[in-house]
Amino acid sequence: MSDTPDDPAASRYEHAPTGLRRTDLDPDPIKQFSNWFTAAIEAQIQDVNAMALATAGKDRKPSVRIVLLKGFDQDGFVFFTNYESEKGHQLAENAHAAFVFYWIEMDRQVRGSGPVEKTSRHESERYFHSRPRGSQLGAWASRQSQVIDGRRVLDARMAEVTERYGKEPVPLPPHWGGYRLKPQVMEFWQGRRNRLHDRFRYTQSHGKWTMDRLAP
Repeated sequence: MSDTPDDPAASRYEHAPTGLRRTDLDPDPIKQFSNWFTAAIEAQIQDVNAMALATAGKDRKPSVRIVLLKGFDQDGFVFFTNYESEKGHQLAENAHAAFVFYWIEMDRQVRGSGPVEKTSRHESERYFHSRPRGSQLGAWASRQSQVIDGRRVLDARMAEVTERYGKEPVPLPPHWGGYRLKPQVMEFWQGRRNRLHDRFRYTQSHGKWTMDRLAP
C-alpha cells in the first residue's frame, strides 16, 4: 500500500503524553462528562456538542449519524429530531442507543449507551421555540429520511409553510420532538503515546456507578 495522502493507513499522529488516572475522574460519570465538556468549550472546539448516535431497529442493523446534544443532566442526554426519521422509526422498534463524542484537539473520547425515551411535549416545545424561525419552519418543510425528487421539493415546501404561518408563531409539529438517552454504561478515553491509551468504563447497577480501567 503506497504512502500517499489518500491512503487511510498513512494518516496518523502522535498522541499527547499526558495521561488519565483514576484519581483524575469524578465517581459520577455525568459530572465527569460535565468537566470534560466544559474544558472542550474553553478550548474553543468547534461543534463541541456534535455526537455520533448509533441506533438499530428490529432488524438489528446498526445506523449511525451525527446529532447535536442539546442538554444533559442526571436524567440523561437530550437531542431533538423528526420522530418519523430513520432513527425515529428505529428507536420506536428498539429504544436503546449509543453515542460517542470525539474531541481530537484534546485527545479525548466519551462513549455511552443505554435506553432512550421521548422528552415531554412541554420540553420539546420549549426547545423548539428557542430555535431560529427558519429552523422551526424547516421542521415542517422536511419529511426527514424520505425520498424526494430534488431540492426543488424542499424549496417549495419551505415556501408553502413560510406563507402559511406568515408572522404568526410556528407551532411544534406533532412529528418532531426530543429524546433522552439514559446511559447505563459510559467510557472516558484519553489518547496516549504508542497507542497505549487510557480507558475507564463506568457501569451503572441498582442506581450506583462502578468504574473499571480497560486495556487500550
